[in-house]
Amino acid sequence: MVYWEIFLAFFIPGIIGYGGGPATIPLIEYEVVHRYNWMGVEEFGEVLALGNALPGPIATKMAGYIGYMEGGIVGASIGVFATVAPSLILMIVLLGLLYKFKDSPKVKRLSMIVRPTIAVLLGVMTYRFFATSYIDNGWMQTGILLVASFLLLEKWKVHPAYVIIGSLLYGALFLAPS
Repeated sequence: MVYWEIFLAFFIPGIIGYGGGPATIPLIEYEVVHRYNWMGVEEFGEVLALGNALPGPIATKMAGYIGYMEGGIVGASIGVFATVAPSLILMIVLLGLLYKFKDSPKVKRLSMIVRPTIAVLLGVMTYRFFATSYIDNGWMQTGILLVASFLLLEKWKVHPAYVIIGSLLYGALFLAPS
């Protein structure tokens, strides 16, 4: 029964919480504090503060923590799944529709119109990352990481995950404050 309650406590806010993770926090608070009485307002505030301090989406971190507190590993898994399930179901339905009408001239035109916009958004994001790296680390470190990443990805076809891990190690060894 507790697993079903964990599922409902995080699935319902995911369905009706329009606006992303922060918009669902009051709904999760109602379910966790007032409906199921798993914790008080003060403890919920502490979980929220902890969730804000860690990287990643806040609603899934809270679901994992609260689910674990109420139902162990299975409860944490159910809480996280219930949080992502509404978006997952919607994406599957929308992608199914898009795939069904992929040969439609309207869908092809829509895809052609969206591609340049996505390219510009990614270009702007890349420029911001580059500028931040240049300001924080200088041109030498930024250049080393830029050239090494480009060669690893394009010339030697190394998986991007390994390039990210290598960059993190480089940053930890050579760019960490002493």
